[in-house]
Amino acid sequence: MEAMSPFAFITLVTLISGAGGTGLGGLIGALFKSESNRTISLLLAFAGGVMTAMVCFDLLAEAEEAANQVVEHGVLLVILAVALGVAVVYLLNHLIDRKTRAEVSHTADAAHPDTHDDIDELVHADHLNMHKRHNDSRLSLFVAGVVMACAIALHNIPEGMTIGASFAVSSDLMWGTGMIMAVLIGLHNIPEGMAVAVPLISGGTSRVKATLLTAACGLPTVLGAWLGFWLGDIGPLGLTLSLGFASGAMLYVVFGEIMPESYLIYRSKLPAFAVMVGLALGMLMIFF
Repeated sequence: MEAMSPFAFITLVTLISGAGGTGLGGLIGALFKSESNRTISLLLAFAGGVMTAMVCFDLLAEAEEAANQVVEHGVLLVILAVALGVAVVYLLNHLIDRKTRAEVSHTADAAHPDTHDDIDELVHADHLNMHKRHNDSRLSLFVAGVVMACAIALHNIPEGMTIGASFAVSSDLMWGTGMIMAVLIGLHNIPEGMAVAVPLISGGTSRVKATLLTAACGLPTVLGAWLGFWLGDIGPLGLTLSLGFASGAMLYVVFGEIMPESYLIYRSKLPAFAVMVGLALGMLMIFF
């Protein structure tokens, strides 16, 4: 039997990490659905710690090393790529929020914080459920579903880019940096899958359908992996841009959405400890 091509291998691994990770989280959310946000809050904080470790101790170091092959002060190029990633994801998130906030009474309230303060808002399931409760037209439900899918894709495409770019610099596909990234992102996707499934089920979606929808939400990770691998494979400049952009996008998602969400839905010191545990696990997996 012929060995699997690198492209096919990366596609399979990313599919397991993306759709498999979110799908597993969705299954857990469907089987053990709870009205309490405490568990998801701590898991999101833990995932935020893992992602921060990935970005700060691996991705940015790889990007800076590649950038130094392009320009004398490569760190400046990395900073620009990171800033671009932050700006693009912020802008797209802003457009999605502006579309949904005015339609959902909770978020339209003047007293509502600038960031999300409920699990439903993180993935915009509240917007979809609102249309379902009002028995709106199929077109309205479709548009709300597209908005929700776009919000989730904004999280998953940069994650896929990091997997693809990491595989581009890995000499060993099976045991290199790319596989470590895929495992870490797969772990990160489990609480994200729970965050998608629980509000869908609460809004009336069946457990089986919610689990399948949640798994499908991980599919954009594969598109990101293809893009990251292609950019990383065309040379140091492409690798710098891919890793820098993905790092910026992930940092915005972690510190602009996931961490505020975690603290707002469970007001305690425990999320801080969950972040530290996530950081420690991420560092262990990267350096061991």
